[in-house]
Amino acid sequence: MAHEDALDQPQRWYATNLVGIPSLVLSSTAFNAKPTPLSIAGTCEAHPGLFALLKSSPDLVEARDMFAHYLRIAFGLRKPAKHELDGMGPAEQRRWRSSWRKLLQGWGMDSNGTAGAVLKGWVESRFGLVPTFHKAPLARFPSDAWITYLQEKASSRHHHNNIHQQLDLLYEYCQWALRTHPPSVGGAACESHLRLWRGSNRLEEQIVSGCLQERRCTVRLNNIVSLSVSPEDASCFGDWVFEVQVPTCKVLVFPDLLPGQVLQGEQEVLALGGDYEVTARYA
Repeated sequence: MAHEDALDQPQRWYATNLVGIPSLVLSSTAFNAKPTPLSIAGTCEAHPGLFALLKSSPDLVEARDMFAHYLRIAFGLRKPAKHELDGMGPAEQRRWRSSWRKLLQGWGMDSNGTAGAVLKGWVESRFGLVPTFHKAPLARFPSDAWITYLQEKASSRHHHNNIHQQLDLLYEYCQWALRTHPPSVGGAACESHLRLWRGSNRLEEQIVSGCLQERRCTVRLNNIVSLSVSPEDASCFGDWVFEVQVPTCKVLVFPDLLPGQVLQGEQEVLALGGDYEVTARYA
């Protein structure tokens, strides 16, 4: 019976991770209330040059250019000249299209597309947080929804050129930036949490405990989600808007972290999910 229950509750699966905190703890409201710093094992140690450069940067503007330049060199993200492409086969030419930037842009276009599946798969691999939705609810395993997700998260369109290692560096760079150049989000400079908002038309389906009538409830968010820095921005995405305190250790991208246009919304934050206590209101 316990085995049957586990098949219906993927969020209760125990998954290994690279951050040293059990996945069931990491996804809990208790962790979100009193978070501890996280680090993906081996990432900073494998790239000491990047973090030495970042320490010398006077501000985030210079730091984000350093980050992008380092990844271009480390992962060969510079687009080859035409004469270089002529000597490559079709598969090798496509390699240059896979990068952290293209992946985030793909997420911004459709979080339930192939890029979204790769990002969700990275969170699953590094943090042990199992996704709850990809095109459809990821409930009982196996199912058609699970098969689609598993196929897309391994798609060669985005899942090559060491994309997980690129995302590891993005996470560690974001955490460094939050410690050294904290942004002003939600009206106050962040310390341990960011005050963020999310709009939804399906909030009832995400409730774990409590009810909307009381305005305070616990919701289960997908393993990686987009949030807004203001309730006005969030209201564009649903009739219900909920306020959530997100631990900074769960943030992957925040406004002005990266050079150029990356996500569709300029005031968008990308963060790890799990169970969150929220305050909801009808927009």
